[in-house]
Amino acid sequence: MSANVNIDLISKLVRPDVREMIPYQSARREQSGGSCWLNANEAGGNNAQQVNLENLNRYPDFQPTALIQAYASFAKVNTNQVLATRGADEGIEVLIRTFCESEKDNIIICPPTYGMYAISAKGHNCNVLSIPLLENLQLDLKSLTDHKDNAKIVFICSPNNPTGDVIARDDIIKTLELFKDSALVVVDEAYIEFCPEFTFASLINQYPNLVVLRTLSKAFALAGLRCGFTLANEYIIAMMSKIIAPYPISNPVAQIATTALTEQLTLMQQRVDSTIELRTQINDFLDSQPWLIKRYSSKTNYVLFNAQNALELFNALVERGVLIRNQSSQLSLENCLRVSIGSKQELVEFKQAVNDYNQSIANPPSTTSKQ
Repeated sequence: MSANVNIDLISKLVRPDVREMIPYQSARREQSGGSCWLNANEAGGNNAQQVNLENLNRYPDFQPTALIQAYASFAKVNTNQVLATRGADEGIEVLIRTFCESEKDNIIICPPTYGMYAISAKGHNCNVLSIPLLENLQLDLKSLTDHKDNAKIVFICSPNNPTGDVIARDDIIKTLELFKDSALVVVDEAYIEFCPEFTFASLINQYPNLVVLRTLSKAFALAGLRCGFTLANEYIIAMMSKIIAPYPISNPVAQIATTALTEQLTLMQQRVDSTIELRTQINDFLDSQPWLIKRYSSKTNYVLFNAQNALELFNALVERGVLIRNQSSQLSLENCLRVSIGSKQELVEFKQAVNDYNQSIANPPSTTSKQ
């Protein structure tokens, strides 16, 4: 560390809650190296795009018109019900900054769930009320009812990350009704393209407190682009527009995203269909493993599973260059690992690494003792 850094000064100036905060451990932050990345729910392969880099001396539009029109058409909502953000993560942060007062208001999360809801709230010095999912990984409506006047925002991830399945539609509707006079209900649909029949976007006009989060990171294979969308009634969008950065979407991002939404929808659907087919193959492979305790149902591009020897298996795959995600620290997910549905070749490497591990435990290296 540089000798010029005054650690005592920085420690004195930083907010005490930030000083004590544990940052979100993204896949890239938690793991490095490896040759086969199946730890971040990304699309496999290499998505190369062409972009016009002219006029980079000019600021982009606040909300690029062509992009907003393209996504509104895709999501079947009005253009004034869409806000483009830097990934869905920025949508989470802007919602909290717009509707929650620091040191006063609460959000509700339902773990096991996506970690950025809590991190974004803590970054704004808001309280986080944790209402865990039930044993069947569905909402605890009774406990939600007990807190119906205690929060400004309720975050529901469906399909849920990291478990992979959807939250029951009737339960989300009951939650919308429960909080209709007290809180926003945010349905995070980052993986909805893999199961579009479960979207809530069509209910935005019916429920004024409904917000839907979307992203191009998953099914569109544009995680490196950092482009997401918040869908809500026009008043919520207008309030969020007061808080978000003045130029959230760069011109190159807007160009690539608009092309993906207008000229590459067939390609996206082909990618989804292929992912679902590969997911079935991985399900069958996992079901055949002698160490498998449970494989969780998934409607996404990843599969969560419980293994007898999760940490040993995880480390063995890392040694072979195959990175998956250890979810054992999540509530109720002890000894659980998550594998992304990457490309065919990446999944071949995953299977081979697992088979190598199985071979190593079936035939451990012999040891000889000195006589």
